[in-house]
Amino acid sequence: MRRVTPALATRAELAAARRVVVKIGSSSLTGPDGSLDVGALRALVDVIATRRQAGGQVVLVSSGAIAAGITPLGLAARPRDLATAQAAASVGQGLLVARYTEAFAAHGIPVGQVLLTEDDVIRRVHYKNAFRTLNRLLDLGVVPVINENDAVATSELRFGDNDRLAALVSHLTRADALVLLSDVDALYDTPPARPGARRIGVVTGPKDLEGVQISARGSDIGTGGMVTKLDAAAIATGSGIPVMLTSAANAAAALAGDEVGTWFTVTGTRRNARHLWLAHAAKTSGRVVLDEGAVLAITDGKKSLLAAGITGVAGTFDTGDVVELASAAGVVVARGIVAYSSEELPAVLGKSSAALRDEFGHDREVVHRDYLAVVPARRR
Repeated sequence: MRRVTPALATRAELAAARRVVVKIGSSSLTGPDGSLDVGALRALVDVIATRRQAGGQVVLVSSGAIAAGITPLGLAARPRDLATAQAAASVGQGLLVARYTEAFAAHGIPVGQVLLTEDDVIRRVHYKNAFRTLNRLLDLGVVPVINENDAVATSELRFGDNDRLAALVSHLTRADALVLLSDVDALYDTPPARPGARRIGVVTGPKDLEGVQISARGSDIGTGGMVTKLDAAAIATGSGIPVMLTSAANAAAALAGDEVGTWFTVTGTRRNARHLWLAHAAKTSGRVVLDEGAVLAITDGKKSLLAAGITGVAGTFDTGDVVELASAAGVVVARGIVAYSSEELPAVLGKSSAALRDEFGHDREVVHRDYLAVVPARRR
């Protein structure tokens, strides 16, 4: 396993980063009619090839499969129903990778296609296999071109957008930085088309985003807006990976460490795969409600969740399922692998460890701290 390098402190250090994940959105790879813009694709490839030839490693997460399938299938616009979207992805993915293969071949660089579903980063065996495959491709001098496997992914096993996929891939590949390329050159305090909109050069944490007006809507071709990019930045920076957000036109300048785009500094440390899965990729089966003391114990105190701090149970789940851990006000503060089923748990609510031993002959934790991940608080 490669040595994990210290997090990049400034965008200038991006120029020397050994391994970078670059994500490009559909809107940056398609023309006004929705078809694949081969010129834009080649321009991006030229930038990545220059980086590769200088000794860096690049993983490319590329949207555009569904968009590339629109014209060949004679569709008027991006399909809204799942079956047609998956058909377009099936047709478009081949075309997209063929264009990448052709463009990188002009620089003598081989390409490897990797299609992922969320299952590949939440199940340990799949995760380890994806890790080995991607690292071997990079060691062999290949540029992996990654996309969600849209043609077969079900609604239950979707990343939802390639921004989130890119953030998880940056962790999976132990990348030194994540570069999100879009049709917007940076994050602004209001929509950039408005007069007086101010570019935000650096984001050091959530406080820097207070008061920022962010649109959730993406383009007609893509699926993600600025909200998905900020979510991706939060996932990556919270796992010790800095993020550069800028436009595809600024790709070369961004990788050179120039003063472009928005630079997101790290807010946390590198997580192990289990905690990343729990925090960002796991599907939950129910909810456990905690009292104030238990919330503080698992968030600030980094303790296991004990039965004494639980006040309620919602949903149906089995032992070993992932559940949400929420405050009495409904704010989800963590996720964890539960050691009781939803049928067993009500009988132990509020009981101390001593009481559990007396009554049940055990005092096991409801969620052990090794199987618990604190998440950014959100109300549900």
